[in-house]
Amino acid sequence: MNIRKAVLEDVPVLVKLRMDFLTSYVKPMTEEESRIIEEQLFIYFQKHIPLGDFIAYLCEINDKPVSVAFLTISEKPPNPNFITGKTAMIHNVFTYPEYCRRGIASKLLQLLIEEARQQKVSSVELLATEAGKPLYRKLGFTEAENTFMRLKVLDKDLLLMAELA
Repeated sequence: MNIRKAVLEDVPVLVKLRMDFLTSYVKPMTEEESRIIEEQLFIYFQKHIPLGDFIAYLCEINDKPVSVAFLTISEKPPNPNFITGKTAMIHNVFTYPEYCRRGIASKLLQLLIEEARQQKVSSVELLATEAGKPLYRKLGFTEAENTFMRLKVLDKDLLLMAELA
């Protein structure tokens, strides 16, 4: 088992793992949506890995990627909830089913949390599935009391027509 931080050369692997995650845990996508998301993922990873505000850890077994977890770091005006102004979000905690229950995701998460500490991040958030909650609680995550609201500024159909040129 080899666990390591992703580098630019890993972008195609990160895209594949992200797409596998999305098709496993998010609503079904059309071929057009999948194509656009894949293109945008390549652009995103190539931009943000060098900036250091996107970090991914991969687990490979026999040179085959089997698990991944992402961390994105944001900076905002500080407040009592994030005194340094830096917050992070964990995304895409994903392990192929045949490799689950081996502690891989836990190790990837521990590495991401340590990265957040090193970068002076005040808090780390994630969106948990019911299956993931026991692991996240074990690592010290608690359920937030905040209620987020969302406004979609760009309509999906408009994005598809514009093809995000």
